[in-house]
Parts: sequence; structure tokens; C-alpha cells
Amino acid sequence: MKKLVFMFMLVLGGALVNAQAYTGRGDQKVQLGLSAWGYGTGITGTYDYGLNKLISVGGGLNAYFSGYKDDDKDNRVFIFGRLNFHLHEALDLPEKLDIYPGVDVGVLGKDFGIGAHIGARYFFTEKIGVFAEVGNNGSLGVSLNL
Repeated sequence: MKKLVFMFMLVLGGALVNAQAYTGRGDQKVQLGLSAWGYGTGITGTYDYGLNKLISVGGGLNAYFSGYKDDDKDNRVFIFGRLNFHLHEALDLPEKLDIYPGVDVGVLGKDFGIGAHIGARYFFTEKIGVFAEVGNNGSLGVSLNL
């Protein structure tokens, strides 16, 4: 039994060592989670593509179930583009952690929507991690390395 536990810990430890939160150019992330505040309460999905060690661009969609802006049912969906600045190298962060401020610009129903956020991702394995973002919108959930 001790050998089995040791082997399990060795395999899990190897997976954790290889986890990287942001690698720069060509890095791709998909995030799925709960949108906790901002334009409403609902679900969120985002995609980010790394342009270089500092900048990624992407897009996203928030779908709100309640608390949407001005109680206007047209404001149930926010479709946006996003720009993030990754501070991994600047702050000399561990490989598994990425902190990134960013902006979102898009359409909220019939209105123009803009937001700013600061986010953090932490990867447990090479492919799976968690994220949290706070700002005009706030969300938390699962982050996937593609």
C-alpha cells in the first residue's frame, strides 16, 4: 500500500511540476466560470491567445440569469473582446501562477459595454487550473490550457 501511495504522489507531483500558467506567444486559454457581480449574475466563458510574453488578446461571452443591467432583458448577454497584460515575468511569479490586469470592450444588449479587471490563474496540472477576476465584472471558475 505504501508503494502505491508513493507512486501516486510521484505521478501527481510530476504533473504539478509541468504546470505553466502563461508561456507567451501562442499560449491559448479557455476559461469557464460563474459571473458573480457586475452587469449581472450568470455564467462566463473567455478565450485568450498570447501574442508575446506580456500581451494576450481574446474574446468572451457572459450570459446573465439575474441582476442584469437596468432590469432590461436585452442586457442578458455581454459579448466582448479583451486585452490582458501578463505580469508573470515582471513579478517573477512561480510557473503555475499568472496575474494579469486587462480590459474588456463589447456589446451589452443594445448598449456599449466596457470593463477593467485584474485576474489570477493557478494551474494544478499542465491542462487544468482555476481563475478569479475582479473589476467591473467579477468571475471565478476553471481555466484550461489548450
